[in-house]
Amino acid sequence: MQTNIDFQQLLQALGDAVVVCDAAGNITFWNAAATRIFGFTESEAIGQSLDLIIPQRQRQRHWDGYHKTMATGETRYGADVLRVPALHKDDKPLSIAFTVALLHGPGGEVTSIIALVRDETERWGEERKLRARLAQLEMAQA
Repeated sequence: MQTNIDFQQLLQALGDAVVVCDAAGNITFWNAAATRIFGFTESEAIGQSLDLIIPQRQRQRHWDGYHKTMATGETRYGADVLRVPALHKDDKPLSIAFTVALLHGPGGEVTSIIALVRDETERWGEERKLRARLAQLEMAQA
């Protein structure tokens, strides 16, 4: 049985952010979850650089990896989850986790990168508190 799927509706309905960027790193797709997580509307994000959500101190490292991925057509983050800091529109720090997939043109060249992003700010904060509490308990027993 063939089921027709409205992929635009699917991407907008997902609870995780879907962000697609072209080879230069400009945002070409931004779903509703990306707006919820990062605070920028679709119209504010489309056409902008990923610097919109990347903290200043992370940008050089990000772009080095991004350009290497575009040049080689290879990424290790297709299966591995990457956890990094990010920025909300209000400049509040976020902790995000994401995987990426490469989209290719007819000649095999990488044309876009799609990131599936989850906000882990709350979970990361809880883990930090637990690690601090564990360290306190270990010091008390020493």
